[in-house]
Amino acid sequence: MASEQTKNDIFSLLSWMSAEKVAAARIMVVGCGALGNEVLKNLALLGVGHLTLVDFDCVESRNLSRSILFTEQDAIRKRPKVEAAAERIKSISRQTEVETISGDIAYDIGLGLVRSMDVVIGCVDNRWARYCINRLCMRAGKAWVDGGIDGLEGTARVFRPGENCYACNLGPEAMKDLAWRMPCSGIIRRNEEAGRAATTPITASIIAAVQVQEALKLIHHEQLEAGELTSLCGKMFCYEGQHLTTKTVSFKAYDDDCPVHERWEPVVASDVMTTMTVGESLKRLKGLLKSDEVIITLNDAFVDFVEHRATGQQSKVMKPARAVADYVEQHTTLRGFLTGDLLQHEYHEIDDTFPYQQLTLKEVGIPAWDVLSTNRGFVMLDVRCEM
Repeated sequence: MASEQTKNDIFSLLSWMSAEKVAAARIMVVGCGALGNEVLKNLALLGVGHLTLVDFDCVESRNLSRSILFTEQDAIRKRPKVEAAAERIKSISRQTEVETISGDIAYDIGLGLVRSMDVVIGCVDNRWARYCINRLCMRAGKAWVDGGIDGLEGTARVFRPGENCYACNLGPEAMKDLAWRMPCSGIIRRNEEAGRAATTPITASIIAAVQVQEALKLIHHEQLEAGELTSLCGKMFCYEGQHLTTKTVSFKAYDDDCPVHERWEPVVASDVMTTMTVGESLKRLKGLLKSDEVIITLNDAFVDFVEHRATGQQSKVMKPARAVADYVEQHTTLRGFLTGDLLQHEYHEIDDTFPYQQLTLKEVGIPAWDVLSTNRGFVMLDVRCEM
């Protein structure tokens, strides 16, 4: 492996790229499958200073034919993808700091963490995940690079606040299907049943290379603004490998009335942490925001119990709404009930009337690094004791 100094010597010869900027860059990669593997490999080889990896899946044997960062032992042990990928990244670039989050982009990533990034790269396989990345990035004022692959085809796009929005590019039918989520394993099985490969390492390599190139351009914003570089923002790069064709088409939409565009600012720093109770957190926020009434809006509802529609039987849950389905499946008294059979008693806000003041913010579903949306403004959580 080339030394870090050798890398810097080589990359300094690229007229448009600054080795210093790359070494100082903070990039989040969401999705560590075939596409994410190639993106991470490229970023590590380039010597990016800090990488945050986000994925909730574990390594499977079917991943090995298209994922350079995973090994057979990872699949046997069913290691979290972020854990296995982080280990390989460190072997490629010892200077790269790697942070891993084995969680869901929809609920487990605090907005404050996204605000600390220079750019986000999406390597996900469904519209809902892309929508969630876009929502976070728009609120945080950060650009993100999307990539998608299917068989011998792939696409890459760039979205920037004020210029191009993923949500605005979705048509009515796509919006209806927004919550449909099929993981990589599901896509692979679907394609195998049809007698074709779901993805290839070749397609992943090509699209990942374009994504990383676009991410590097975004980091070099002075050159972009001067016209020395051209961003893919507002366009879509399309690759088709069967007949080896590529094209770039217009892909730009930005509706000023789109609610996803709400920029969460200004953000006030606080000493509130997710390890604190709801009661203590509200007390501190009242002092910080100089208000006798503080209401926190939850991104995901808190469910204290579920009730069977027909019998009225109630079962205590005390979980964020995203965790209810797993909770029902794991408890014998509820197992076998269809989701539609159960009514969820939900709280969408936290204030002095919330009956579970002793619960911590983490227990009600608020992630570390989050920015709280309150009736008195946006508040950044303190993360000093949570990392």
